[in-house]
Amino acid sequence: MMQTLKVTAVAGLFAALGFAGSASAQTPVTFQLNWTAGGANAGFAAALQEGFYKEAGLDVTIVQGNGSGNTAQLVASGQAQLAYADAVAVSQLIAKGAPMRVVSTIYQSNPNELIALKKTGIKSFADLKGKTVGVPAGSSQTTMLPLLLKANGLTEQDMQLVNMPMPSMVPSLLTGQVEAILGSLDSYAIQVRAQGAEIDEFPFADYGVPTVSTSIFASNDFIQKNPEILRNFVRASLKGWSFALDNPEKAVADVKALFPDANADLVTKELAAITPLFCSADAKFVGRAEPAHWTKTQDLLSQVGLLPQGQDPASYYTNDYLPAEGEMRACP
Repeated sequence: MMQTLKVTAVAGLFAALGFAGSASAQTPVTFQLNWTAGGANAGFAAALQEGFYKEAGLDVTIVQGNGSGNTAQLVASGQAQLAYADAVAVSQLIAKGAPMRVVSTIYQSNPNELIALKKTGIKSFADLKGKTVGVPAGSSQTTMLPLLLKANGLTEQDMQLVNMPMPSMVPSLLTGQVEAILGSLDSYAIQVRAQGAEIDEFPFADYGVPTVSTSIFASNDFIQKNPEILRNFVRASLKGWSFALDNPEKAVADVKALFPDANADLVTKELAAITPLFCSADAKFVGRAEPAHWTKTQDLLSQVGLLPQGQDPASYYTNDYLPAEGEMRACP
């Protein structure tokens, strides 16, 4: 069951979402994550703990998740309204008619990668033939698998794919139940190294899957009814991420304060691992994927049927709720 942790920004009477309240009231907003607490959420934790959401008039509740695919489905089905997940999983559902839209992209490149213990001798994707590979159920890795295989001249029949719960991935690799896993540089790889294992890593982005990645998105209903709330949330969130990039030690402390069960050492390593993703793929600003990157993502995914041919990439996202460029953090 997903754990919900709420920090009340200010005491007093809160207005119901979508309705006006008193001048001192904070507007409650629930934000659904794609994953459990860690460095991947540090910017949002900083936005809350450093008071950026409060300054924006928001009382934010952060709900942990268990995979981008699952989080995207929650919004598509109306069980959540504002969330964070891989853009590919979100775009697939939008293409099928789900009423939602990406409003800010945090990871410009996806963090997913193939991970193998050095002792297995796997040195390329071609070496996966005949191997057993763990795949996390309900994840963005599963969503991208057809494109990954095609880009590397493989088919599902070339290997034994084992769908498994996410908590089982690292133990299964370490104990030899699988010979490789489709993991990520911001989570699984760090967990494996923490156990003293030596690994080889093969990032998806370097092997044919350079797609727009983890993004803030919202249901169309939420967007239409709460445009200013959304703008304020995005602005405060990006402020939180900028703070986390400039003050990683404080951001780690913010994660720990918000999520007491988080491992500070792992959070530190996770935040360091994702930092290069914010300005990859020729991004000009933290929080905004460029139109050319969306077009490339559409072209790649449509080649393997993950998105429909001819779909306008602009149908997946809007930049209307981003701050003005002068307020955004420019990429170097």
